[in-house]
Amino acid sequence: MTSHRKSDYPIQPLILNRWSPRAMSGEGLSDAEIFSLFEAARWAPSSYNAQPWRFLYAKKDTPHWKTFFDLLGEFNQSWCDKAALLGVSLARKTFEKNNKPSPTHAYDAGAAWENICLEGTSRGFVVHGMEGFDYQKARSSLKIPLEYEILAMFAIGKKAPKESLSPDLQKREVPSERKKVAEFAFEGHFRG
Repeated sequence: MTSHRKSDYPIQPLILNRWSPRAMSGEGLSDAEIFSLFEAARWAPSSYNAQPWRFLYAKKDTPHWKTFFDLLGEFNQSWCDKAALLGVSLARKTFEKNNKPSPTHAYDAGAAWENICLEGTSRGFVVHGMEGFDYQKARSSLKIPLEYEILAMFAIGKKAPKESLSPDLQKREVPSERKKVAEFAFEGHFRG
């Protein structure tokens, strides 16, 4: 990975090497592998330790798979058919303890998601988040209560060679670059 990405400042290789490929083998994941990913999410920080995140998922070749797969847009269906697991990330918008608004619910759920990404990367898995799906259909099909915000879908699986993808997707199967730190971190006031 270091031939594709170079950090300007020293960081952990696991962070630098995390990216979102699409080429997956279609091979399943064991329950132990799946629950290790969710165990990583469990330990994410959250406001008041409220842990507002929820993850709904379906394993390939199970009765739930079609429900999740049918939520995806056509583009994402074109490559997610080889995923071992499809999921939806949610966050409770209010605190369970008092039902008051939780302004950081999405921020906290994002931390849990990043833990899944890093754990999956450390295991050599493809972990790919996406917004290309039907949010309303997800709410109704998966019986998601209104107090939960639907944040994203994700696909997880074992890696495959990029040649397993369509020619168009093969061209995109490289780690992307990132903005420079000076473009998003500002001491003092906002400078967009």
